[in-house]
Amino acid sequence: MSNRISDALGGPKMEGEKSSDENLQQHGHKVVLPPKQSLVKEIGQSLKETFFHDDPLRSFKDQPKSKKLLLGLQAIFPILEWGREYSLSKFKGDFIAGLTIASLCIPQDIGYSKLANLDAQFGLYSSFVPPLVYAFMGSSRDIAIGPVAVVSLLLGTMLQQELDPVKQKHDYQRLAFTATFFAGITQFFLGFFRLGFLIDFLSHAAIVGFMGGAAITIALQQLKGLLGIKNFTKKSDIVSVMRSVWTAVHHGWNYQTILIGVSFLAFLLLAKYIGKKYRKYFWVSAIAPLISVIISTFCVYITHAEKQGVQIVRDIKRGINPASAHEIFFTGSYLGKGFRIGVIAGMIGLTEAIAIGRTFAAMKDYHLDGNREMVALGSMNIIGSLSSCYVATGSFSRSAVNNMAGCKTAVSNIVMSLVVLLTLEFITPLFKYTPNAILASIIITAVLGLIDIDAMLLIWKIDKFDFVACMGAFIGVVFISVEIGLLIAVAISFAKILLQVTRPRTAVLGKLPRTNLYRNIQQYPDATKVPGILVIRVDSAIYFSNSNYIRERILRWLTDEEEQQKKHIQTKIQYLIIEMSPVTDIDTSGIHALEDLYKSLLKRDVQLILANPGPVVIDKLHASDFANMIGEDKIFLTVSDAVMTCAPKLEP
Repeated sequence: MSNRISDALGGPKMEGEKSSDENLQQHGHKVVLPPKQSLVKEIGQSLKETFFHDDPLRSFKDQPKSKKLLLGLQAIFPILEWGREYSLSKFKGDFIAGLTIASLCIPQDIGYSKLANLDAQFGLYSSFVPPLVYAFMGSSRDIAIGPVAVVSLLLGTMLQQELDPVKQKHDYQRLAFTATFFAGITQFFLGFFRLGFLIDFLSHAAIVGFMGGAAITIALQQLKGLLGIKNFTKKSDIVSVMRSVWTAVHHGWNYQTILIGVSFLAFLLLAKYIGKKYRKYFWVSAIAPLISVIISTFCVYITHAEKQGVQIVRDIKRGINPASAHEIFFTGSYLGKGFRIGVIAGMIGLTEAIAIGRTFAAMKDYHLDGNREMVALGSMNIIGSLSSCYVATGSFSRSAVNNMAGCKTAVSNIVMSLVVLLTLEFITPLFKYTPNAILASIIITAVLGLIDIDAMLLIWKIDKFDFVACMGAFIGVVFISVEIGLLIAVAISFAKILLQVTRPRTAVLGKLPRTNLYRNIQQYPDATKVPGILVIRVDSAIYFSNSNYIRERILRWLTDEEEQQKKHIQTKIQYLIIEMSPVTDIDTSGIHALEDLYKSLLKRDVQLILANPGPVVIDKLHASDFANMIGEDKIFLTVSDAVMTCAPKLEP
């Protein structure tokens, strides 16, 4: 028996070699208590790690008051920091990028405003004021600000459930401004109080599924404009849309509209393919929408196709944004509805913008302050709601074009905003004869990029539960509604968190040959168990939500091991070692679970051993007197130390 144990431990002890107890005593490798901290200091440190982990006030230390004032202003308006180093060469890149994204955003904005069931000018308004505000307050160099398809659809779908956008047009617009105001308040609140981590609860997989489903829903909605259908369903699910399309096939389709829409859709898809395949020709896909609008508008104007049933944009209100502070519902029954819609739209807009910002920041290797971004996005939407704008955020397509066009700073947003201003003042009358089919084609082309098949396949390969979240959100949006799809995405994301918290992983460890390392025997089949000793690792903090499960799972491991030993006539388990390196924390319920485990093991004549508890855990084990209950000599620095100490004591 002793030979088998020696083999498992790496060979027999040489003559004159000191025992493990003597080694431990000589070198002092024992688990020690961390220094005691006052309650105030402990709470303060915990809050700092939660809300101020990036130490945002570090630059203010040991600075004179004048410098602190300047740093404070730079924190609110980053343009004061990078603006001092701005140069003509940077402006050249920003100017070209600004003109390029302006040519893309103008036709898109007109189309997106229709998704939100608002007049065309509101989309242009939302690409004038918000980008200006963001340019002064945002920290991303690459994000292009304006209305986006997903948020426009979400806003339009939720608003029309409360008010009819045609019969109650004025109140509908007021509710849109109210929702935008509260979207901004939500974003500002999350950033100011450093609660940005809350948006991370919506998993990447759920976002991929939601965006893909929303893209298909948006594309299906454009069949109304692409086919020239007048009577179209207000529902967004695929069944209702396809039924509406099919019932109109004999008397509702307009073939002149189809000819215009399909022709320019093919042109836009070709331009997009060229811009994607040959990066130096990115400008082809950027200016293709504006070219399509100009050519199609001219063709409709000279042929008077509107008299043949081709639906056109008609009049777009001329002039810059009118004030709308007096239009927001601050009282009445619509206040609560505007708040609810605004919070949802604000969170989705925030998630999209932060994802875009982080992507480009990683590509260009610069720091993006997430909380500062939220404050900037919130501020621009609050100001936007006071100037007739609806929810604006970062756009995937425009930001990509902005980056490829060579933008250097947020000045590209200022250039784009000024171009939109000129458009509002002088050019909007020219859009009167723009066919709706062109706007539908532009939107379809834009949203196709939101369907990320490669990301879905990668999610399937990596994590099947993530894939369920992705498909749940996707199916919910496509077959039910945008809100239900979003709800499913959030629900599955939280379900995954709860599952991981309440059912953490545990593993039986074995010793790797010729080492003192103990690893999962399922991952390392050549790892061997030490006879008479069961080593189990708990891969989670032990809280009230999982403490009973962990206790029962450990006992089940022990029962399984004892059954195996009876079959093979092996040494009875006398020691159960719990590797606690991954256990970052433990609460009262966790302590009680360990106490119950200890008592259960005593009845089985098995001793409980703990290996390498962290500072927080060991402090609580001593505070609860559990360390004295099992004996401080049963707490070791490593699994190897515990095994070396226990193995010689095993009865042959």
